[in-house]
Amino acid sequence: MSLLIVLFGVILLFVLILKKLSPMIALLIVAIITGLLLGMPVAKVMTSVAGGIGSTLGSMVMVLALGAMMGKLIEDSGAAKKIVAILMRAFGQKNIQWAVLLTGLLVGIPLFYNAGFVVLIPLVFAISSATGLPKLYIGIPMAAALSITHGFLPPHPGPVALSALFQADIGKTLLYGLLLSFPIAVLAGIYFPRLIIKKTTLSSINTLAFSADDHMPTGFQSFFVALLPVFIIAAGTLGVAFLPESALKTFFIFIADPTVALLVSVLLTVLLQDIPIAKAMDSCTEGVKSIAMIILIIAAGGAFKQILVDSGVGATVAALAAPLQLSPLLLAWLITALLRVTLGSATVAALTASGMVIPLIGPGVSPELMVLSVGAGSLFFSHVNDTGFWMFKEYFSLTLKQTFLTWTVMETIVSVLGLVGVLLLSVLR
Repeated sequence: MSLLIVLFGVILLFVLILKKLSPMIALLIVAIITGLLLGMPVAKVMTSVAGGIGSTLGSMVMVLALGAMMGKLIEDSGAAKKIVAILMRAFGQKNIQWAVLLTGLLVGIPLFYNAGFVVLIPLVFAISSATGLPKLYIGIPMAAALSITHGFLPPHPGPVALSALFQADIGKTLLYGLLLSFPIAVLAGIYFPRLIIKKTTLSSINTLAFSADDHMPTGFQSFFVALLPVFIIAAGTLGVAFLPESALKTFFIFIADPTVALLVSVLLTVLLQDIPIAKAMDSCTEGVKSIAMIILIIAAGGAFKQILVDSGVGATVAALAAPLQLSPLLLAWLITALLRVTLGSATVAALTASGMVIPLIGPGVSPELMVLSVGAGSLFFSHVNDTGFWMFKEYFSLTLKQTFLTWTVMETIVSVLGLVGVLLLSVLR
């Protein structure tokens, strides 16, 4: 009966989101209703809601805010465009997809998906115009790279929130995510569009339309600031893993904390930019404003998660799953994928699934791989209830059928390959 109540809650959440209600409000309504239907006292429901919001945001709100500041600083400084210009020249016209893919991965690490898409889409169109290649041939590598960073790599909202909920090490999650990201990006972003899109004859234009701008940062500065958070977190995690107990290891423990890594990155980015500090702070403010609703959605998702945990639904799922003898990683992916198809939002699906699959984490189950399994499931089969679906459709002027055959298939490839990669890592670790 408890699972039927949860199913009712998920369907209600789907209906409310379909009716254009804010996901944050919808999640709060569903969390309260589900808790009451599960027989929790009113006071306990509200305590769980407050506790879920506090525990979720308490460990990650600064990471999200600093990550948004970092992304906005990179966008406003012109570092993203500079990275594109350098990669275009380095790879040349014939290998243009590889340049766009790497650009998406580099720019996508500090930028949220929607922001990265909006920043890079004009560059995709410019490359298409300069080379005579179809827009989708250039655009799918960009979209695949951004989706991969959004699903697998901190400091994006989903991976950060899941790492906090599963008590996973963000540094290890990032390292595992990077191991998965590159091969998946190549298969989904390079080979998939080559299978479905026929190239037109290259135009006679050999020099791509990207000129140096005196106001842009240097190439070194651009790459440095874009990758700085990743380098700091990765260095700290490796230092903690391989160094004996010492003062140096304490330092690496300190910098491995994502809040510290992002704070240092923001400060260095501000210092390296040739603009007044007041203007840089304005960029930081705008960056946080752009993710305010995302933070609130995550908070409401944390409330729903806590209701599922405190009501014992997660334990019920674990008990029912035990006789199936399925890998917890596979089961987590399946539950999240079903919620993704139902609810549309990758972040909402991941947070909703977390409350059900947390009890599956036991001896021998890596919480970091659980984060990536849920992240992979959250990208499965994007369709008409996902804003990313419509953004891709409208920007590339596609029909619904074309969008399903390109965007939806690409997202599904990323999701399934993510599951395969997670299962392989679980065997090899």
